[in-house]
Amino acid sequence: MSYMKFMKAGAAAALLACTSLAVTPAFAERTELRLGAAAADIGNLDPHFAASTSDRTLVAWIYGALVRFAPGTTDPATIEPDLAESWEASPDNLEWTFKLRKGVQWQHGYGEVTADDVVFSLEKAADPDRSGFSSDYTAIESVEAVDPYTVKITLKSQVPSMLGLLANYSGGFIISKKAYEEKGDSFSRNPVGFGPFQLESIEPSVAINFKSHDDYFRGKPKIEKVIYRFLNAAAGRDLAFASGEVDVAAGTTEQRWLQRMQNTPNTMVDIFDPSELAVLHLNKNQKPFDDIRVRQAIGYAVNPAEIAQFRGKEFTRQAVSVIPSNNLGLNPEPGLLPHDVEKAKALLAEAGYPDGITIKMISSQMPSYATMDQILQAQLAKAGIKLDLQPVEHASWHQMIRQDLSPIVDYSAARFPVADTYLTQFYYSKSAIGAPDQVTNFSHCDVADKQIEEARVETDQEKQIELWKEAQKLIVDEVCAVPLTETAQVWARTDKLDWGFELKGSMSLGPLLTEQASFKE
Repeated sequence: MSYMKFMKAGAAAALLACTSLAVTPAFAERTELRLGAAAADIGNLDPHFAASTSDRTLVAWIYGALVRFAPGTTDPATIEPDLAESWEASPDNLEWTFKLRKGVQWQHGYGEVTADDVVFSLEKAADPDRSGFSSDYTAIESVEAVDPYTVKITLKSQVPSMLGLLANYSGGFIISKKAYEEKGDSFSRNPVGFGPFQLESIEPSVAINFKSHDDYFRGKPKIEKVIYRFLNAAAGRDLAFASGEVDVAAGTTEQRWLQRMQNTPNTMVDIFDPSELAVLHLNKNQKPFDDIRVRQAIGYAVNPAEIAQFRGKEFTRQAVSVIPSNNLGLNPEPGLLPHDVEKAKALLAEAGYPDGITIKMISSQMPSYATMDQILQAQLAKAGIKLDLQPVEHASWHQMIRQDLSPIVDYSAARFPVADTYLTQFYYSKSAIGAPDQVTNFSHCDVADKQIEEARVETDQEKQIELWKEAQKLIVDEVCAVPLTETAQVWARTDKLDWGFELKGSMSLGPLLTEQASFKE
């Protein structure tokens, strides 16, 4: 999905005259940024548990990592130093040594970041009791502090992208050991990182307030205060943006919204990667999806092309596999079922449902999910499949689907763009809901375990990619999931706000806010 900007210029600025060498600014420099988020409330600001789009956006402002994606990109080739100023790997890539910057300061007066914090953070990220991303770190054998500014990581086996595991994303974020041990369970509401912005206060269901981390090692942020308002209703966000109550607002992935914003004066629209892959996960362990014919009927009944067209070609495309199309290891032709309503009806009749079937589905009230689910409801109805939508608040939805309370789950996600990550989290048996290493395998898929495991340790990249492609075909044949669309991130902003870089991508799924952001008058 390419990056695009739309802008309609406002009135030309008036010329200012001056009669003295001592010039007084016509406008005070703006240092407060207000954002409107498509969320009802905060979820979890412990970065190793932050799974929702909104929480991912926030933790990327608070925390840093050993390395980071260059601001504005999601390309692994751009990964650059962050806390680590340099690193080296052994010839077999099983030992990695990182040299840390000296003098990097934690927020809220917690002192200097050291190797002990890195060891603590990575061990926590790998612990399923203290991290939602522990399965990503199973290849790590040990993490040790050689000295206060040197960290050595030893692997049991090679991983597809070591730097990706340590970047500013999911389990790669570094937290303050002292703060975590002091705060315990309250850390998720009292986070301490070394990023450019620190939490100031939380107004439940209203807003989160941040202030600049003035000791940030890259320099004091130009923005001093950030107000992140919870405006879950799309109409409310649009109104707040149009009235100037917020400077930036999460967009709606619909063509009508884009056209409206294109015609709004002094407005720019950022459309950026990663595109989130929307997939219908079908729980093979629950009726009626224990019958593959019912799963196949769902596959034939949905019409992803229609959904993509409705959403808008500028930011949505039809999915091609059960992993995102930007992933290394993509199988572009895994054998997806074509849209065929009559075939869907025939399969339902064969499975014992000649008069159709009703399926309960817990649905998120987040606008993007709600719209998708309503479209799916209409499409499936044509094949005699009644989707009984039971909408709940987004944070509650996240909790409920992780308890197997919905036999069908519409889930959109973007992950580090290497096939292993997505395959492991969504289609590996050890990641199934209820398993000790539970992640997001809502379908309880297990047909590609062998290929996923073998690819993880395969040193020949061509063979590794072939294993990933084979895994996708097996998952598609089993109809563990039905891929729908890939949709980019969309936000509107005032043209007076400059991110400080070209926003082509953000692994945090929202605008990355750094020390470079500023207002121009």
